[in-house]
Amino acid sequence: MEFLSAFADYFIHLDKHLNSVIQNYGSWIYFLLFVIIFCETGLLVTPFLPGDSLLFAVGAFAAVGELNLALLISSLSFAAILGDSVNYSIGHYIGPKIFKQEKSWFFNPEHLKKTHSFYEKYGAKTIVLARFVPIVRTFAPCVAGVGTMSYEKFLFYNIVGGFLWVLLCVCSGYFFGNMDFVKNNFEWVILAIIFISLLPMILEYVKYRLDFIKK
Repeated sequence: MEFLSAFADYFIHLDKHLNSVIQNYGSWIYFLLFVIIFCETGLLVTPFLPGDSLLFAVGAFAAVGELNLALLISSLSFAAILGDSVNYSIGHYIGPKIFKQEKSWFFNPEHLKKTHSFYEKYGAKTIVLARFVPIVRTFAPCVAGVGTMSYEKFLFYNIVGGFLWVLLCVCSGYFFGNMDFVKNNFEWVILAIIFISLLPMILEYVKYRLDFIKK
């Protein structure tokens, strides 16, 4: 049990153990990073895995030559895009079956219609902005699938959002991750990034609610 607990902690907090993992596993680190980013974005049961902080951390290690920047951006962008596509499929194929059940306090068919309406109007912005918000980015693709947002439209913004998320977070770590101030206040820097990323979504939601009330 102690071994499993230690392994879980190592996996969940990989951003804090990167140095030793790189030294011990070498090139396998790229595969491990791919799996974590894919699971964090693609599986509804793993929203607790590191996302922004992990990308920022690998960027910092790339800056000192421990990791390849181009390989990180390309492989992790693909992992993020693939994860969201799988997540969308989960919502698309399983979600409608759930909402076909009789109306109850939890399963309400009207929620599906509202979700579809919301994503048709704000879907593009939601898919891109959700990338920068922990927890939200894990569930947004599933909701898009449940709301029957067209996959072609979803895929375009999935690619844009996935690439931008990885590029910005990794490059932020690459250029700023090794500054003393950033290293000493790493958690606060991540929180600031999350807050700034979340603000546009809050404003869009308020705008949506105001438009809905006017109707």
